[in-house]
Amino acid sequence: MYVHGKGGSSSEAEHYKKFFPTCDVIGLDYKNFTSYDNAEEIFNAVKNFKNRYEKIILVANSIGAYFAMNAGIDEEIFQAYFISPIVDMEKLIVELMKKCNVTEENLQRQGIIETPFGENLSWKYLSYVRAHPIKWNVPTKILYGSKDFLTSLETLMEFAERHNASVTIMEGGEHWFHTAKQMNFLDGWIKNFCFENLP
Repeated sequence: MYVHGKGGSSSEAEHYKKFFPTCDVIGLDYKNFTSYDNAEEIFNAVKNFKNRYEKIILVANSIGAYFAMNAGIDEEIFQAYFISPIVDMEKLIVELMKKCNVTEENLQRQGIIETPFGENLSWKYLSYVRAHPIKWNVPTKILYGSKDFLTSLETLMEFAERHNASVTIMEGGEHWFHTAKQMNFLDGWIKNFCFENLP
């Protein structure tokens, strides 16, 4: 099961079919783009897959990894591969607030505040994230670019240590793996691990 990030689509799952030749590779085309809206959507999709398949391998990109972890599906997932995952949504929101000089009091009072970065700050979203800490107990491999501008290496490694995940770092890699060099690195990374974990 492939869960795309912001601006992506379920069709990106096609890229991963060559790495899982004995599996059905399905892109999850979720409709809602906030954690409190899509958690149930993703949970129900995984439950349906579990009725049809013995094991589910998850490949998730960026915020798609956060959405998947937030959906309470870890008991159903056999193995996970995260590409540039968002692993601490609260920290990401708080850092954006600091950049925009927005206090918690202002955000709570206004509810939603537009930012010059194209992302709205939402008190409802921040409150939800704080009330729903991540629970994740799945064997997980992480690919991270050293120039990732959304998640610091320190934050990523703290997550990896807490959840016993292994991390591969591409020097010069960005949050969005998209150049030929970056995609070749990504392909080599997933190829190194996936065949040993096929059902």
